[in-house]
Amino acid sequence: MPPARCPDDREQSRAAVAARYADLARAAQAGLSVNDCDPDTFAVGGFGRTGYPDTGDLPDGAVRVSLGCGNPVAVADLCPGETVLDLGCGGGIDVLLSARRVGPAGKAYGLDMTGEMLDLARSHARQAGADNAEFLLGRIEAIPLPDCSVDVIISNCVINLSTDRPAVFAESFRVLRPGGRLGVTDILAEDRLTAAQRLDRGGQVGCIAGAPSFTEYRDGLATAGFTAIAITPTHLVAAGVHSAVIRAARS
Repeated sequence: MPPARCPDDREQSRAAVAARYADLARAAQAGLSVNDCDPDTFAVGGFGRTGYPDTGDLPDGAVRVSLGCGNPVAVADLCPGETVLDLGCGGGIDVLLSARRVGPAGKAYGLDMTGEMLDLARSHARQAGADNAEFLLGRIEAIPLPDCSVDVIISNCVINLSTDRPAVFAESFRVLRPGGRLGVTDILAEDRLTAAQRLDRGGQVGCIAGAPSFTEYRDGLATAGFTAIAITPTHLVAAGVHSAVIRAARS
């Protein structure tokens, strides 16, 4: 008798994440207050609108459905004329801010696997008059853009949700032009925490879902080919778990 096979739960985890964020998008469309974790953590951990000083002229819905753990637009130091890609754009707040920064000569893409979030994002872009913003349906592990087509990649508390982070890093490197850069915010665990201890801090869907360690994140970027990697913790989210700013470059 052949040995029993362990089921691959990656698709189940991905489906759970997609279902959760589809529910949040529907709640936002209904005008409800939206956040994705414990309210106290959300308030003090740099999550959501607390990470942005410059949202006054954005559609209220885009601000209300912001579920990130920082402000990657500020991290990435965007310049006029650049092409930027937001991995896991959700309701589009970072795409709208990016579109404003890169100006009419630039382009801001948002990629998300959740159709409901993309519907929100496109609506917000229309309200904001962001003609240089475009939203794509797809997975961050298989980016639907050509090689060397993007100057900057941003992401806001999304890569930690992926069940295949090496693929995310490899795809990010592929679509970046030589000299391009990555500037993201994410949730990372201290190296001292075991896998079981990380799991105790949160489930697969939520603020600290699947938090990789600092070393795992750094090594993953380096393996994909990134250089000038810098990881800076910003807020304590749970014991031994931090929101952080991550910068890297493609030479």
